[in-house]
Amino acid sequence: MSDAAATVGAMASPASTRRTDRTPRPGYRCAECGWTTSKWVGRCGECQAWGSVAEEAGPGGGAPRTATTAARTPALPIGEIDVELARARPTGVEELDRVLGGGLVPGAVVLLAGEPGVGKSTLLLDVAARAARGGRRVLYVTGEESAGQVRLRAERIRAVDPNLLLAAETDLGTVLGHVDQVAPDMLVVDSVQTIASAQVDGTAGGVSQVREVAAALIAVAKERDIPTVLVGHVTKDGSIAGPRTLEHLVDVVCQFEGERHSRLRLVRATKNRYGPTDEVGCFDLSETGIVGLTDPSGLFLSQALNHVAGTCVTVTLEGRRPLAAEIQSLVATSGLANPRRTTSGVDSSRLAMVLAVLQQRVGARLAEFDVYVSTVGGARVVEPSADLAVALATVSARENVPLKPGMVVMGEVGLAGEIRPVTGAARRLQEAARLGFVRAMVPRGSLAPGQAPATMAVTEVADLHEAVLLSSKPRDASAARRPAAGPVRPRLHQVDSGPA
Repeated sequence: MSDAAATVGAMASPASTRRTDRTPRPGYRCAECGWTTSKWVGRCGECQAWGSVAEEAGPGGGAPRTATTAARTPALPIGEIDVELARARPTGVEELDRVLGGGLVPGAVVLLAGEPGVGKSTLLLDVAARAARGGRRVLYVTGEESAGQVRLRAERIRAVDPNLLLAAETDLGTVLGHVDQVAPDMLVVDSVQTIASAQVDGTAGGVSQVREVAAALIAVAKERDIPTVLVGHVTKDGSIAGPRTLEHLVDVVCQFEGERHSRLRLVRATKNRYGPTDEVGCFDLSETGIVGLTDPSGLFLSQALNHVAGTCVTVTLEGRRPLAAEIQSLVATSGLANPRRTTSGVDSSRLAMVLAVLQQRVGARLAEFDVYVSTVGGARVVEPSADLAVALATVSARENVPLKPGMVVMGEVGLAGEIRPVTGAARRLQEAARLGFVRAMVPRGSLAPGQAPATMAVTEVADLHEAVLLSSKPRDASAARRPAAGPVRPRLHQVDSGPA
């Protein structure tokens, strides 16, 4: 019996050993969002970041506890902290200072992202030249172009100065060496995706490389109080390329936007530790450089005070900045079974909704007509407050009757035909009054008593039918002699909308 028991114990010992010596399976965690998985994958299943999943240490296999070290500088009461180092220094470009919150803070790291060819390098070269003329030493590191190409652009935009130093480098160690040698008062790196570190595997622009390069440059900027601007690339969907942690590491994230066929460029901050994130800077990009636009509304108006049929002016809000935009509409007889609905600068789905409300609630017969709606100057109007302007411009084009001269309108159109209030109506009207408009049409309840400008006659409307009746100027003899576009049509308020 003892031999049998020993045999059974010997046979059971390997299984029991396997059970007791079983080691936990390794886990993998995403460095971007913290998502965990039991096996390694190249792309995170939560945030969809590439190359961010790495093996995490198991129980007892983590790094040793960090030893306690003596602080080099003692903690101070918050009232004794020197705030002069945290004050912004103007860059000399007012529109950029508006977005940054007054300028560049010493030691701050700004990430400027935008599509290729939008004008990022031109803007930063102009900013660097202005800082150099102010007596500061500026180091401009270019990794995308040669030094000669940057010199030619600098001559074209008049950005050549002895205090502006240029280096064409793609190695992180060499860039840090230039910083040690020059000791600049401002650093510009164009771009962070072109710099690579020899200590990290992978090509330039990879996730690990971008993270290492950004961390090294941020450490230098914080240690020496150097304001640093990093140029970043964007992906196909317009988001910043690279790991999401890059946006968390920097102090300010700015988006540089603009259409290729338009001279207008917009800079807006999506993250700002030193200022607001609802400001917008407007720039005019031309062959001679980039210029800030303190009054960009003129780019979006063609005949602001002398309208023709099919045009209407509204005021949109870009952040906290009111911008006047002119919306033009053309209604033409269609020979197609499905008439066209074409837009430029206006959301096509909003146009389809406005046309449906016009036809159902007001009685405008637009089913057999092509409708084209566009903005002036390349402006992009996506705010719902422009619905009323789109509706009145379409009605004006359909009736071939201009709106009242000097009038600006704003309001969101609901599916029931009501005009909903908009935010910032007083600020919008102040901008319209400054541009010379004398009439305004706003939703009922948008303004408090005394908020309307003294030089402007403001009309409040409750629904789209009322807005249509009050917007068009009456026909006169000259208007009657003017040829209409297409067959003679009755006035909209005389059209029977059908049985109730």
